[in-house]
Amino acid sequence: MPASRIDRVYERRLAAVINSGERGAVQAGRRGVEKESLRVTPAGRIATSPHPAALGSALTNDHITTDYSEALIELVTPTFTTNWELLQYLCDLHQFVYRHLGDELLWATSMPCVIDGDASIPIAQFGPSNVGRMKTIYREGLGIRYGRVMQAISGVHFNYSFPERLWPVWAAIRESRTSGQSFISESYFDLLRNYRRFGWIVLYLFGVSPMVCKSFLRARGETLPEFGRGTAWEPHSTSLRMSDLGYRNRSQSSLEVSVNSLDEYVRDLTRAISTPHPEYERLGVKVDGAYRQLNANLLQIENEYYAFIRPKRVARSGERPTKALMRRGVEYVEVRALDVSAFDPVGVNQNKLRFLEAFLALCLMRESPLIDANEQAVLDGNHVTVARRGREPDLMLTRDGRNVPMLQWAREIIDQMQGICELLDEGDPQKPYAAALAVQAAKLDDVALTPSARLIKEIGETGESFFDLALRTSATHKGYFLDLHAPNEARLREFAAQAAESLEVAEAMASAPQKDFDVFIADYFS
Repeated sequence: MPASRIDRVYERRLAAVINSGERGAVQAGRRGVEKESLRVTPAGRIATSPHPAALGSALTNDHITTDYSEALIELVTPTFTTNWELLQYLCDLHQFVYRHLGDELLWATSMPCVIDGDASIPIAQFGPSNVGRMKTIYREGLGIRYGRVMQAISGVHFNYSFPERLWPVWAAIRESRTSGQSFISESYFDLLRNYRRFGWIVLYLFGVSPMVCKSFLRARGETLPEFGRGTAWEPHSTSLRMSDLGYRNRSQSSLEVSVNSLDEYVRDLTRAISTPHPEYERLGVKVDGAYRQLNANLLQIENEYYAFIRPKRVARSGERPTKALMRRGVEYVEVRALDVSAFDPVGVNQNKLRFLEAFLALCLMRESPLIDANEQAVLDGNHVTVARRGREPDLMLTRDGRNVPMLQWAREIIDQMQGICELLDEGDPQKPYAAALAVQAAKLDDVALTPSARLIKEIGETGESFFDLALRTSATHKGYFLDLHAPNEARLREFAAQAAESLEVAEAMASAPQKDFDVFIADYFS
């Protein structure tokens, strides 16, 4: 569909919101962050020590858990209506964690530290309960399917839901035939399709993984050009993490999951979870009485599907994510494309979150045609192109069957976001959303301002390797949190109480009678 027509539709919709008498309807959406960080030794090796007991149980602590590895800490904020509250909570979490890490550090970048093969990456342990065993076996399966090294990559996830007061306004503007939760889910899928179309801009603006330790490549059997001692890179890359070298895993390249509707999305994921994969069958599921993976299907569970953005609904205990979505609809979206920023002690900053909030509103309001297989292939190509070559001069992307300069397209997106930022800034004389947008617009005029270019420049000037810079930055961040003035002692006590309670809950789960594990797994997938 020609961009000019889409632009006119968007302009009419934006004007309708502005003239609705509910100009503030887009403000105060709920947002939260999940931030992953590898625990490493003072020498920069992945920690082999258990998850610190003072941080609670990784199984039952809602705010401090582990992702793939026992060493991959995940910090999870509640949802807030302001970015300031969110980032303050995330900062407090870091302060609490660092009080209990001893001499260990949290790695300051997405791409991992020196890796001595898969065996150097311990899989997360969640205890002997059936739920805990399932979590660990799922991770064992990821390891034998894709290798543990890929799972050591960390990121920042941004969770966002629009304000409830927006939906009646938006339904009236859209003159929708659906209503209530059905309309909300339909609208979120409009957003998801447009994020697939335009999400490459997030990699250009915020990608900060243009280089890696050579040990990462050796463990993956990959090669890249050298950048000095111990470092490899793509000269114009923005985010190797989000390229086909990282999470855009080649083994899932044949997996097609539609975002044309909630029904199609759930259908495709359900099919992938129930369709055997010959290669995974050869690996075996239960070998000599021990599980190697949960099953031999294309996906073990829904979370194995790697996507830049996912529709989400908080699942109830024992409820599969797809069933939660089908029963109660989309509640929020999870943006998974953010690299951990070495330039921000908590890995993310206010300007980035403000831009994402406005960008998600743009994706909601733009016209959003259905995506067929041919268009999806083009969108995937655009994404990988920006991830690996995003700072390349005169880079071209494909839009509507034609080549278009990436920077021209990016400027069009930024220009269209101005009206949304005005709505988000309504009533705030500081105009923080407009200011955040201006910061990103400057990166289109000067590629040196992008975080990927800044990282390369710093390494070039200091003569450090990527490993040296990441280790130095990690130590600096540790000092920042330990020396931070006036910590919120009440909140730190709250974290300590939550940790202690989570250990008690986990112990109760472990000591409770358990059904046969084979039956438990069969019931879960029934």
